[in-house]
Amino acid sequence: MLIRIVTIFPEFFASPLGVSIVARALESESLRIELIDLREHGKGTHRQVDDAPFGGGPGMVMMIEPIDRALGDSGHRVLLTPAGARLRQDDLERWAGIDELVLICGRYEGVDERVAENLVDDEVSLGDFVLAGGEAAAAAIIEGIARLLPGVVGNEESIKSESFRDGLLEEPQYTRPSSYKGWEVPEVLLSGDHARIERWRAEQRRRRTAERRPDLLGGDSAVARP
Repeated sequence: MLIRIVTIFPEFFASPLGVSIVARALESESLRIELIDLREHGKGTHRQVDDAPFGGGPGMVMMIEPIDRALGDSGHRVLLTPAGARLRQDDLERWAGIDELVLICGRYEGVDERVAENLVDDEVSLGDFVLAGGEAAAAAIIEGIARLLPGVVGNEESIKSESFRDGLLEEPQYTRPSSYKGWEVPEVLLSGDHARIERWRAEQRRRRTAERRPDLLGGDSAVARP
């Protein structure tokens, strides 16, 4: 899989791409990363990529022309923006199944709306907060996708039972010691009764999701998807 990243800060990715699961995916060639410096597609001798907003207002807006030139002709294009739909595990799984993904990192006050209207396939946000730019979101997406690629995670069974599978959060996890400062591991996990343990885990997944993320169950805080 090829992931192309359009950014004005390609150096941001030196560390995220060099460690852990992402590094393993790159070494195994399950994943390829291409960093596209947007300024190389900027206008004029100063490689301009932003300009003042029409109608006035604070800040600068990223221009459509440099982005259009940087995108090329292929790939599924994703604009990273606070105005996008909230990123979900379903998105990562969908993108992990394609050959080429293009991540466009917004900056400044925003991106010319014509980019979203005409040049991209998805708009996504990490959540209901604002970052200085889309680079951190891109790094998160890359890691989320890398661990889904065949052969990257050592025990692929662990992926099948993690949070957001089947729309539920993962159940609580415990390990040794079974007792620490009077804090005990639930007895059922020490019972050796695998059928009982699985029933407990299923109930914990439902309970934790209802308490912490009712939107995943269609509760009042559910976020509409396009």
